[in-house]
Formats: sequence, C-alpha cells, structure tokens
Amino acid sequence: MKTKDHLGRIADALETIAAALNPEAQARAFVLGPENAYHWQGDRGALLAVPKVSRVPLAMLKGIDHVRDLLLANSEQFARGHGANNALLWGARGMGKSSLVKAIHADIESRSGFERLVLVEIAREDLETLPLLMRAIADQDARFIVFCDDLSFDSGETSYKSLKTILDGGLEGRPDNVLFYATSNRRHLMPRDMIENERATAINPGEAVEEKVSLSDRFGLWLGFHNSDQDTYLAMVAGYAEFYGLTIDAENLRARAIEWAATRGARSGRVAIQLVRTLAGEEGKTV
Repeated sequence: MKTKDHLGRIADALETIAAALNPEAQARAFVLGPENAYHWQGDRGALLAVPKVSRVPLAMLKGIDHVRDLLLANSEQFARGHGANNALLWGARGMGKSSLVKAIHADIESRSGFERLVLVEIAREDLETLPLLMRAIADQDARFIVFCDDLSFDSGETSYKSLKTILDGGLEGRPDNVLFYATSNRRHLMPRDMIENERATAINPGEAVEEKVSLSDRFGLWLGFHNSDQDTYLAMVAGYAEFYGLTIDAENLRARAIEWAATRGARSGRVAIQLVRTLAGEEGKTV
C-alpha cells in the first residue's frame, strides 16, 4: 500500500514538472473556475485564481468623474458583447488608475444584464507570453479584461512587440472576448530621452521612433489622470472618511488633510487614503 502511495506521489510530481516545462500545454488545459479574477503566471502558462481582490467601491473614487464614466461605459459595452476599445490609463501617480479598473470590474460583476466578466492581471515582465494567455482564454465561456499595471518600456526592451501584435495586427490578433487595459505614468509608454536616442542611432530614424510611439495609438481609448487641486483632494478625504465612518469633525479633518498633503508635497487619492488610514487607526478602527 505504501509503495502505491509513493508511486502516486511520484506520478503527481512528474506531471507538475512536465507542466512547468511545457507552459503551452498547461495553458491549453486551463479550465475556468468560479473565481472572476486571476493572475497570469507566464513562466508556467497558468492562471492563478485570486479569491479576494484588493479594491474599493466605485463610488469612493473622487475627482475622476469624466474618465470614470468613459471607462465604465466602454467596459459595460464589452460586457454586453458589444464593441469596445482597449484602454490606456495614463498620468499622475496615485490618482486611482488601477483602482478604477478593479472597481469597474467589481461594479459590473455586481449587476445583472451582463455576460460573465473576468479580470486577469498580467505583469509587465510576462508580456512576451501574451499570445499564450490569449490562446488559453479565447475559447472560454466568459469575457476577459486583461490588465497590466504600471506599463512602460525602457531602452533595449522588445516585449512591447508582443503587446503591439495583440492590440492591433498579427495573424491571431486579439480574441473577440478579450480587452486589454493598462495603466502607465507615461502617455507614450517610454521616456522621451529613449525616443530621442532611437532617432539618433537608427538607420531609418522615423521608422524606429514610430514603431515604439505608435504602440500608444493602438489603444482606442486614452484616459488622462492629472494631479488634483485642493478642493478635489479635500473631497477625496471627506469621501473616504465618511465611507469608513470616522468621527472627526469637518474642520479638524480639513486641517489635518491640508497638513498631510503639505508634508508629502502632493494631493492625490493615494495621499488621501493614507491619511484616512492614520485617522482610522487613531480612532481604533481598521481600513
């Protein structure tokens, strides 16, 4: 009996090793589970379920009403099986770019009238395996938003070519049940000095620069996030404080918020929630 147990363990181990050595076979064998969020492991060709996603309610995101409405409408169209665009959310740090993507996914999932919508996060380092991911989810009975947070490319990187093929072009292209959303601090996904370097060193400068800059053009929806003014920042703080049931009065909350922003040299949703966490801790509450 023990020998059979040992042989069984050995067989399971060999199957695990074989899958790791053959990520394409692992991806083809993927069966969508009950979870609606996954993390793509490019080296293994596997989708790891995320039972609990770290996110905030859509109503909590203040100061980004216009871009929120545009991305929500685009996502709703997609979840209904209608036409929709890949989206690039670019701009200031801490203004809720990635939070918005996750909040919209949760909001649509909580309402009826849509097809099943699954969020798949892919790390920038795994972009070269994007074609493999597309094959794994193309035939699944669901619609997918593939999400890459903090997307950018430095000099010498070539993984952007895999992304460009998926976004627009290539023999396989992007499956009908997949959208690609990305966040970035750069509108053109690479720093200006890198673009200038490409222009200076290339045999055909125009084509070399165009290949990299045109990557942004393949996103049908560009949404800009800009640093907030003081009124917007204070509205963010007040909204978070109300949501988490803080008892601090409005005058003290305003004074603390202004002081908090001054010490950090910035006003953003991230700065606002960091303050609210501190205030919640002072009141013996968790956020």
